[in-house]
Amino acid sequence: MTTPASPDHAEPWYLLGAGNMGLLAAHYLQRAGFTVIALRRDDAPILERTLILPSGEAVLLHLDCQSIVRAGPAPTIRRLVVACKAPFSAAALGGLPLAADATVLRLQNGLGSLDGRLPAGARMIEVVSASAVKRDGDAHRVVAENDTWMGDGTPPAWFGTLAGHWPKLHWPPDFRHRQWRKLVGNAVINPLTGLHDVANGHIFEDPALAAEAEQLAREADRVLTTLDPTWPGDSLPGVRALAEATAGNTSSMRADMQAGAITEIDAINGWLLRQADVLGLDLPAHRRLVAAVKARHP
Repeated sequence: MTTPASPDHAEPWYLLGAGNMGLLAAHYLQRAGFTVIALRRDDAPILERTLILPSGEAVLLHLDCQSIVRAGPAPTIRRLVVACKAPFSAAALGGLPLAADATVLRLQNGLGSLDGRLPAGARMIEVVSASAVKRDGDAHRVVAENDTWMGDGTPPAWFGTLAGHWPKLHWPPDFRHRQWRKLVGNAVINPLTGLHDVANGHIFEDPALAAEAEQLAREADRVLTTLDPTWPGDSLPGVRALAEATAGNTSSMRADMQAGAITEIDAINGWLLRQADVLGLDLPAHRRLVAAVKARHP
């Protein structure tokens, strides 16, 4: 059921990246009564996709579109959801008419993809989701509606409305630690499964891969503990639990490498390496992994 319009709903949300997670976010925003406009590089006026919810209900998602390459002035964007893959952020944001005080939700793997790419007065709100959506033929199947966290200071006025329609949406005081836990899980599981072309659960079934995972987690903890002394520094058990909980799954990086597509390694392991460089730390396992992934898929 759609929430009646209110003054806070007058400003539309623009969607950059109508993939699995972008479409799920658009569905929740629409359910909360917000207008969502998909940004496209073609002239299609309408985007229609079928979203299959965990209950089995099929929802037809109907989004008006706006071309981002058309000639002539475009409306100023004050609210934006960035859900494209991290390596495409620069190209996707280039030329967008973002307001100086725009609010941007970053729904991407890794960290740092929007650094220096937003107006100085813009507010970026990070989003970390444990939900899972997979392409299923012509539809997008929501495999699980798990916890989603947003964070950046005080929640905006619209957050309460959205939380009433986005299942398990939270604004926790320890958001950064939750974000880092997901980062470490991605930094260990994604490149190892991609390079060795195995499902997530295989990592801790193979002694050599398990040892490599332990070193990757330990190196990540060194960086994060140096950045924040309150970081627990105990990432390995959580990474193992995640790998076991998703044992049969194909990580996004493995899927990218199977398809010969560009990966998000720079926004995941690369972010840790950049932090380590500033801190004067060495992460040999992460360096090796990044080099190996890039050698396979520059």
